[in-house]
Order: sequence, then C-alpha cells, then structure tokens
Amino acid sequence: MCWGLNMYYKISNFRYVKSRNDAQLRDYKKSNTTTSCDPERFTADGKPIVPCGLIAWSLFNDTYSFTRGKENLTVNKKDISWKSDREHKFAKNVYPSNFQNGALIGGKKLNSSIPLSEQEDLIVWMRTAALPTFRKLYGRIYVDLKANDTITVRLSNNYNTYSFGGKKKLVLSTATWLGGKNDFLGFAYLIVGGLCIFLAFAFTLLYLIKPRLVAFELRSITVK
Repeated sequence: MCWGLNMYYKISNFRYVKSRNDAQLRDYKKSNTTTSCDPERFTADGKPIVPCGLIAWSLFNDTYSFTRGKENLTVNKKDISWKSDREHKFAKNVYPSNFQNGALIGGKKLNSSIPLSEQEDLIVWMRTAALPTFRKLYGRIYVDLKANDTITVRLSNNYNTYSFGGKKKLVLSTATWLGGKNDFLGFAYLIVGGLCIFLAFAFTLLYLIKPRLVAFELRSITVK
C-alpha cells in the first residue's frame, strides 16, 4: 500500500550566494529593510523589493501536472515546507511587494495578496542547500499506486539552467507511514556505526597491548 507520491525537483551545479535579508522575512516592521540583498534591493524607481535578494529572485518556476490514464492527479502543496520555517522565519503579515517587476525576471512570481508564511514554494526554496546539487519537495499526490500503473507527466520548462551550465530533473518517490525514501540517513547510520565499532576495537586492542597501571597509595592510620 502506498501512502503518497512525493515529487521533487533536482538541480545540479547551482551555487547560492548570500543575497537575502532574514529580518525582512520575519518582521513586518522591517519589511522595507533590504541590506545584504544586492543587487535585488530596489526597483528602478527606488521602491524596496519584498522579498529582496537573488535567492528569492531565482525561485524555481517549472510546473508539473500528472495523470494516471484519464485521471488527473491533484498535486497537494500544503505542508511541503518545514513547520518551524512557516511559524518563525516567515511572517504572517509580510506580503510580496515589487517582486519580479524589473526588466529581468529570475524565476517564479508571487501572489502579492498571500503572506510569506503561506508561500510554501518560496519557503522551501529559501532553505538553501549546502551543496551545488540538491533536490527540493515540489508537492505530494495522495493516491494508492498499483503495480504497472503509468503516470504521465506534463511540464512547463520555464527555469533557465543553461545560463549556469546546470541540469534539472524530476524525482518521484513513494512514501509509506515511515516516510519517503532517503538514502542519506541510512548511509549516515552505517558510517557512524562503523566508526564506533572501529574505535571500540582500537581502544580494546590498545588496552590489551599496553594496559593502564593503577597505583595505590597506602597510608597508615593510627587510632587513638
């Protein structure tokens, strides 16, 4: 039984820069603050951009639709971001303003009537990856898949990866009550476990070869 189908977009050879203002995202009183957002700080007529910076400006904007036979599969984009990010890093009363209004459009546009805390595609994108190759959750389809089911994908190829020599892929992963497939966690457990066994063996061998000498000091005690 399948509990859902997770859809990720995977990008390679993409390098982030420090071009954002976290205070602007989480505090409406600082929504006009655009420091550390060069070169996407202001519009041509001097109005502050919200959210500012190249990271938000380059928001992924490919779109996908899925069908199984003649059945359209609904993509659920609710709760694809971290709850801690929605509640603490993106304010409920900060709205996009002057975003993607310049001559050069970087990626997806945002609905100016929806607060940043509900713009989950943006929140997922703004949790920047440490490596140049990464994948991010696009959405989920809650269907029970059967053997030999054929899923047809239609995509709009909007995101320009050619300019930086990158590649992009769509990754589909089934999910169970234990969650989706994640090889990294398994490899991490194996590596840490193997390291612990090696260190335990090394310390045991060291003790057998050169045991630790414990010195006792005897003192005479006179009882009166």
